[in-house]
Amino acid sequence: MFLGEDLLAWLMLALGGALFVGHGLALVRPPTVEGSSEPAPRPPIIRSVVFALIGLVAAVWALATLVSG
Repeated sequence: MFLGEDLLAWLMLALGGALFVGHGLALVRPPTVEGSSEPAPRPPIIRSVVFALIGLVAAVWALATLVSG
């Protein structure tokens, strides 16, 4: 099989991890606007927390699938 039999689990682990880390870092350290004196708007907190939790669940589920099988 192309790229192994566990391709979907590896892709889910990568996407879930990226979703969790990206939204988590957006909450911890919001983006800044370079060359501007006004601060950048903060990301929506509820949406970022929900997306980070979805990413965490997806990554843990994919990791459990890879370890068990």
